[in-house]
Amino acid sequence: MEDIKHRTIKVNGINMHVAEKGQGPIVLFLHGFPELWYSWRHQILSLSSQGYHAVAPDLRGYGDTDAPPSVTSYTCFHIVGDLVALIDSLGVDQVFLVAHDWGAIIGWYLCLFRPDKIKAYVCLSVPYLPRNPKVKTVDSMRELYGDDLYICRFQEPGKMEAEMAEVGTAYVLRNILTTRKTDPPVLPKGEFGTGFNPDMPETLPSWLTEDDLAYYVTKFEKTSFTGGLNYYRNFNLNWELTAAWSGMKIKVPVKFITGELNMGYNLVKDYIHGGGFKEVVPNLEEVIVQKGVAHFNNQEAAEDISNHICDFIRKF
Repeated sequence: MEDIKHRTIKVNGINMHVAEKGQGPIVLFLHGFPELWYSWRHQILSLSSQGYHAVAPDLRGYGDTDAPPSVTSYTCFHIVGDLVALIDSLGVDQVFLVAHDWGAIIGWYLCLFRPDKIKAYVCLSVPYLPRNPKVKTVDSMRELYGDDLYICRFQEPGKMEAEMAEVGTAYVLRNILTTRKTDPPVLPKGEFGTGFNPDMPETLPSWLTEDDLAYYVTKFEKTSFTGGLNYYRNFNLNWELTAAWSGMKIKVPVKFITGELNMGYNLVKDYIHGGGFKEVVPNLEEVIVQKGVAHFNNQEAAEDISNHICDFIRKF
């Protein structure tokens, strides 16, 4: 870990913190919520030892990267703009892309808007879900799951931050990172409460040490969760902004990996395995379902994920 280098790069009007290691073809790693570059610590070490230059930024609003105050500074265009500028700053035309959770959503947008920048994409946990031209994203989720669905509860600026502050940063991170619930989280009104994981274990799982948790806590205590929550607050605005891409397919080569205990996997299982996913991502080459693994599969099954990434990108 001491050999991982850190620097700050000016991209798209903000300062972006980047962790990197190795030489060779670039593999760009995008983290999710509530995570950081650190979520890819195992993959950075593994890929860099196999002839790749691993690059993992803190995305806009996270960690040591700038967090603009305006909610609307977190649209898909802003974040993809950051990443295109980052790729350009690395002096290459194309990169391999690996992304998880919200990073995966941003990864799909990057492949949609700038497929010329991506050689191949290894996507974890969140499949490409094409834009519904008739219903806004959050409105659709509210219709399906009600107002207490976590995405709906995240919408009002400041409210969820206050609820999270009541239980504390360490509790929120421990609660979310250890969840093995497969249903989308529904949060009680007016309080974070047991949050994502009413069965939160007293001890951390083997793949998450107290030192790991402490790193996340230190960074989120500095920034709060606002930056990450602002991604959710732009779901409907992203829907409006991307109308011109309705019906477009993702053309880059893709490998998709999910844990069988990933939250929401059961809801999209038929779509993933029944041909719907392949229809909108015609170069979907492989779907991997990891037995007994939950949402944060890049950390829980780190070695397996690293091997899958290498096996796939070696083809290109």
